[in-house]
Amino acid sequence: MKEVVIVGGCRTAIGRHGGAFRDVPAQDLAAAVFKEAIRRANIDPHLIDDVILGCIGQQSDAANIGRVAALMAGVPAHVPGCTIQRNCVSGMMSISMAYQAIQAGDGEVFLCGGVESMSTAPYVVRKARWGLKLRHTTFIDTLWEGLTDPVCGQIMGRTAENLAMMYNISQEEQDKYAVKSHQKAFRATRMGKFRDEIVPFRVSKKVAGQEVAYEDITEDECINPGLTVQKAALYPKVFLKGGTVTPANACPISDGAAAVVVMTAEKAKALGLEPIGTIRSYAYAAVPPDIMGIGPAYAVPMALKRAGLKLTDIELIELNEAFAAQVLAVGQELADQGWDWEKVNVNGGAIALGHPVGCTGTRIVVTLLYEMIKRDLTLGLATACVGGGQGGAMIIERQ
Repeated sequence: MKEVVIVGGCRTAIGRHGGAFRDVPAQDLAAAVFKEAIRRANIDPHLIDDVILGCIGQQSDAANIGRVAALMAGVPAHVPGCTIQRNCVSGMMSISMAYQAIQAGDGEVFLCGGVESMSTAPYVVRKARWGLKLRHTTFIDTLWEGLTDPVCGQIMGRTAENLAMMYNISQEEQDKYAVKSHQKAFRATRMGKFRDEIVPFRVSKKVAGQEVAYEDITEDECINPGLTVQKAALYPKVFLKGGTVTPANACPISDGAAAVVVMTAEKAKALGLEPIGTIRSYAYAAVPPDIMGIGPAYAVPMALKRAGLKLTDIELIELNEAFAAQVLAVGQELADQGWDWEKVNVNGGAIALGHPVGCTGTRIVVTLLYEMIKRDLTLGLATACVGGGQGGAMIIERQ
């Protein structure tokens, strides 16, 4: 097996729904991180063998957004590109697909990433193309529809309610976890912990339709340092009457992009590049759609087994926080294997930062890598649940 390494990576700040990136097309966000990842890797883009980008809500103005964003980023036209979809771990899958391609001999250098612009998700009118013969029709919110499982018929927050009931997790426990996530993320931001991984993205400000100024977005917008357990308790239970899952203990809808350059260790050495991490293993698992959030509890042991490791060997963990109930359920399931909360999301997670779905799989790998570098750690784990009933996990090693 060939050793596969990551030689450069970055992400945008994560914009809140309708926030700084409200009018920014997803391809613009992806192009920005592609360009910066190439710069950080210090490679000639002509060396890239393929481009792989994860995106959930791909829109008609950028069909095959992976290819579109690559060309916008200055990747030569002879380099092919594709767009992939495995819901919340699409960005992680871009990396594991590069790993697979390298093992198959399909290339040595890959540009990988994920992007999502949830703010620009459109409303649609189905059947309008063939004429509306009589009476009214309905505008479909593609964002809301996309967050609803087509098989079990439950929106993602409702599946989190299922886990809260299964694992006897109270709203207070969920709210306490959420508040802690915001506090850690706020502290990390003030300390500049995310500064190295974030590439500034310039947006224009308009007044009365006229472009008047530019602003570089360099910090995540969703963090709420003023959230308390008392305030969280007042949020509505939007997914189940009498339930426990609220907007306060769930990840916010958001926008963002992340990218990495993946190559063989041999190629990195030949180019004189210093890898920032080695892909030790990865795994994807499946669970019933109505308890999709428990997926990491099944993917993590698979990834550990493939790497010949135990959970106690892992020094740092990035677990995507789709919902506090889901995170706490995963912790319960893995407790007897050595799950250590002190290692988990040390700078906060998606409840505070946001979860731009196609971006997240790459984002948590990038965030993990930069924190491992700061702490001089060797083994890290990135993992996430997946809408539709799956889980993904990737183990990263630093020499």
